[in-house]
Amino acid sequence: MQTRGIHLQYSFESRGQRGPEVENPLFDLLNRLQEHGSIRHAATAMGASYRHVWGSLKHWEEVMGEPLVQWSQGQAARLTPFAQRLLAAERQARTRMTPHIEALRAELEHVLAQALDGAQLVLEVFASHDPGLPLLRELAQQQHQLHVGLRFAGSVDALRALAHGRCTVAGFHVPALPDGSPVFSAALKPLLKPGLHKLIGCLRRQQGLMLRPTGAIERRLSLTDLPGSGLRFVNRQPGSATRLLMDHLLQAAGVDAASIDGYAARPEDSHLAVAAAIAGGQADVGPGIEAAACEFNLDFIPLVEEDYFLVCLKDALDSAPVRALRTVLESPAWPQALQALPGYAAPDAGRVLSLTKALPWWHFRTPKGQAA
Repeated sequence: MQTRGIHLQYSFESRGQRGPEVENPLFDLLNRLQEHGSIRHAATAMGASYRHVWGSLKHWEEVMGEPLVQWSQGQAARLTPFAQRLLAAERQARTRMTPHIEALRAELEHVLAQALDGAQLVLEVFASHDPGLPLLRELAQQQHQLHVGLRFAGSVDALRALAHGRCTVAGFHVPALPDGSPVFSAALKPLLKPGLHKLIGCLRRQQGLMLRPTGAIERRLSLTDLPGSGLRFVNRQPGSATRLLMDHLLQAAGVDAASIDGYAARPEDSHLAVAAAIAGGQADVGPGIEAAACEFNLDFIPLVEEDYFLVCLKDALDSAPVRALRTVLESPAWPQALQALPGYAAPDAGRVLSLTKALPWWHFRTPKGQAA
């Protein structure tokens, strides 16, 4: 079998990247060929000559040891089944690694920012993954020269990072549950202390079920329909607030999570990774935000609205980096940026909020005997 090595590299450019974007000449070429159906048109779209693209294609076929394109006289060029599988697998892998790619970019941007201006404001943030936060990071840099060192983690892990002093601000999300939730109360209350922590409003988003487009009946799918349905479920990782939400909703509906095919198997660590798994055929349904469903052309069944909060120690509210972040959140540019994401709003962005007033499940008492 031919050996194929993976070499990673990065460069500094005037244009930044977002999400799972990682440039690779092979996959850039395959995407263009798939989109345009001919080498000539792909070459035009890439701003290259036909000869150059043809030579690149032959080079990559030699490297991979497999044909990549098939065509016949008078017909459009088509990717071979191998090339199609390779393209789909690479996209899914990048999507699954999005939180880690974003964290690496943030760290490298921090290094560059320190080299250019040692006095630049820096704010370390651990947060549950959300596609709006990279937009917030860009606005903070543009408006206040504030570098947000953004690292993604589950909501519980992000709050633990704040408790251990590894960040100044943490990001987590909770659903609007006026009747309280023993699941969220047990997981989050030990990590949030009134008088010690302060919430900062960030955004509101729609959370629900994502599934491949299959018709009107499935569009009305509910959690109670999942047991015995034959649908394969792909979940989020333990410690994520989305997993807590699924646990809560199933508990409230009287559904045994063990009766759902795949509920505890191979969890993904972002909404986009869940969507990619469904789009790639590894699963049929899973939890996620509307923006992730739209990204992969999936059906979306809304379940609940949730608020995404930032939290810091009360003493950090008046620090220069946190003040700058709050100013960005309060600016008109923030809700305008969120318009690019379906299912998003920013009703309390930048406002300092009380834990006990902002979290409707805060006063829920954990039943006697249940771990707090």
